[in-house]
Amino acid sequence: MRQQSKKQLRIKNVVIGGVHPLICLPLVAGTKEELMGQASMLVELAPDLVEWRIDGFTEVEDVAKSLAALSELRSILGEIPLIFTCRIDQEGGIRKVSQERRLELMVAAIASGNIDLIDIELRNGREFIDAVKIHAQAQRVALILSYHNFKETPAETFIYNKLLAAYEAGADIPKLAVMPKDYADVLVLLSATNRARNSTIDTPLVTMSMGEQGAVTRLAGGLFGSDITFAVGKASSAPGQIPIAEMRTGMAVLFGVR
Repeated sequence: MRQQSKKQLRIKNVVIGGVHPLICLPLVAGTKEELMGQASMLVELAPDLVEWRIDGFTEVEDVAKSLAALSELRSILGEIPLIFTCRIDQEGGIRKVSQERRLELMVAAIASGNIDLIDIELRNGREFIDAVKIHAQAQRVALILSYHNFKETPAETFIYNKLLAAYEAGADIPKLAVMPKDYADVLVLLSATNRARNSTIDTPLVTMSMGEQGAVTRLAGGLFGSDITFAVGKASSAPGQIPIAEMRTGMAVLFGVR
């Protein structure tokens, strides 16, 4: 049996941190038409969660158009939980969006009632995080606080401390993604995940090692305590993501038939 989180998070019909790690599919689309087409296709694949990377949306600076697209997206996804992410450019954001507009967009998305989780980066700072958190808590939207490093894998203690910082900042789900330079780096990420899972961090958490070498963590990370893995439906949102059909085949071996 895999390591489960002490506290589990139920969102719609899924449990994050439970018996099985969950599979999330990203939506990365430039136009509303592309977004809806991708969403319809992803629904057929029946993921546990979907993430909309709105930083890839050409109308991201227009809050009204973004909310209109979000409303249509929600109607297509039905009861599939939706993660809303406007990734900051310093950590892999597709389009650079000002902090003021990002905050406005996040608060509006939370207030719309059309999202279930929101992902923001620790680097935004306490004031920004708290501004989002107060709205998220009022609307019962789960908060993911994340850290991404596309250049390297820091030391195990650094990784653990980043996850702990997210937890202490009020994350419902701490999240971290790093880039390995070799397979030893992959082991560092898994060891840090195991350490976090067996520490004071009692919430669900998400970790991954990116790229080809790190792909094994997307499949087996759940054994060490990571509760969500990101697969490919239509388009990937980070290097190393595995197609969902292949992911399910591997997870059936590791975690039993799902």
